[in-house]
Amino acid sequence: MRSRARWRIFCSYGTLLGIFILTCSRTPTLFTVGFVAEKQRLDKWLWHARFFKTRTLAAEIVSAGHCRVNRQPVRKPAHMVGMGDVLTFPQARDVRVIEIAAVSGRRGPATEARTLYTDLAPPQPKPKADRPVPIAEREDGAGRPTKKERRETDRLRGRSE
Repeated sequence: MRSRARWRIFCSYGTLLGIFILTCSRTPTLFTVGFVAEKQRLDKWLWHARFFKTRTLAAEIVSAGHCRVNRQPVRKPAHMVGMGDVLTFPQARDVRVIEIAAVSGRRGPATEARTLYTDLAPPQPKPKADRPVPIAEREDGAGRPTKKERRETDRLRGRSE
């Protein structure tokens, strides 16, 4: 190795776009790492924040008109969103209300994705369904019901003969 790589961080055009220059020997190489913008496409942000498994699925939800940005219906996946915008959209059987806290340049791990938003209406825990009272419940291993027990069961179920 001739020399060690040196890193310099620059900001271009007043945006938050980070451009890094890697200088090895005499030829500098430009590349972007950790792209952070002020605004981002809605479908891309939903995908980065891990609300949808694929970007296509996020775009389909937006295109179908199921998404709102700041209480206004949006039908274009390319609608630009940024910090402070409030999103309302369905996810599974819940309606999510999210405030965008940050914009990311990549789809990172779930811990990183949770830092991108504030949940204004977290999904409610599912109440346990009250099981109906079992009719003529028998203990395991009790064998076949007798004729009398079967008639009682039919009477409870409303199937009297």
